Amino acid sequence: MTEQGPPPETSPEPSKLGWVGDIERLTLDNDTFRTVVHTGPHAQLTVMCIPAGGEIGWEAHGHLDQFLRIEQGQGRLDLGTSEDTVDERWDVEDDWAIVVPAGTWHNVVNTGDEALKLYSVYSPPEHPAGTVHHTKEEADAAEAAEGH
Repeated sequence: MTEQGPPPETSPEPSKLGWVGDIERLTLDNDTFRTVVHTGPHAQLTVMCIPAGGEIGWEAHGHLDQFLRIEQGQGRLDLGTSEDTVDERWDVEDDWAIVVPAGTWHNVVNTGDEALKLYSVYSPPEHPAGTVHHTKEEADAAEAAEGH
């Protein structure tokens, strides 16, 4: 089930014009597969927690660019030009940033022994504002229902 609700509290007084907060703390404190923190007209901020051995899943977004930054853990980034081909593999870890251009197939796999925690910026937004997916299975079911 996709839960809709207010974004997590990250600052004493939420901004009325944007989002301001401690993204590192928010990311490290997050235990959900995906939580939408802020949705604006042209960009969306999410935090993610991928369990050991887990993955985001092989996907491409034809209409948006995506920025990801790893705050904790070790992983592998796969990039490809088609659904059937992994053209590049990168080992990634704490403090690494990733930019995935629109149309690029990609996956992040947790190769470590602890949760992989990251935040992501989609431009334009990808998920309904306030979305919380507790698990990957919940996220997959919601995206299937939304036609993704």
